[in-house]
Amino acid sequence: MNIGSLSYEEYENRTVAFHGCFSPGLLIGGFMVDLALRSLPGGALYDVICESAKCLPDAVQLLTPCSIGNGWMKILKIGRFAVTFYDKHTGDGIRVYLDTEKLQRWPEIRSWFLKLVPKHEQDTRLLMAQIKEAGCDILSTKPVLIDVARFQKKKGKPISICPQCNEAYPGEHGSICRVCAGILGYFSEADVLLPQKMLVA
Repeated sequence: MNIGSLSYEEYENRTVAFHGCFSPGLLIGGFMVDLALRSLPGGALYDVICESAKCLPDAVQLLTPCSIGNGWMKILKIGRFAVTFYDKHTGDGIRVYLDTEKLQRWPEIRSWFLKLVPKHEQDTRLLMAQIKEAGCDILSTKPVLIDVARFQKKKGKPISICPQCNEAYPGEHGSICRVCAGILGYFSEADVLLPQKMLVA
């Protein structure tokens, strides 16, 4: 049993190293990515859309060159456990999703996925065994056509220097950066001022 070019055991070990812990979603995500790639014609350049920010993006980044950083993967926080691979020129693609109707045969996966029991009551060994045994049998696919223009990279726009913090930011955000404008502030005032106080001292 392989996931991409890796054996199941190799992929499982990589998920723990990459994710920091055992992740059922990342294991299932590996099967999803593998199924998508096997369902598409070879030789094309593909982009990816993840409909969940949990686990699936890690599977894509582990098994393909598509990442958040290079812009070949987009994350839509819809909350559905699905991933779409599509030709970045034509939009033709395949959507792979975890099919809840197929989970009836796999009660431990179903209980985990639908959060029917608290995490501390889950049987982790049984869950892992069922994921490995089920493989792609809990997944379904359907062909899709993506509006490529909607997901194309935007051309770079002018960069400005914020007159308050003196840091670079996208000029389209306004006359000052969003942190100084209080829109995306995640520092307390004391945290922002602390480096200046240290420099003065």
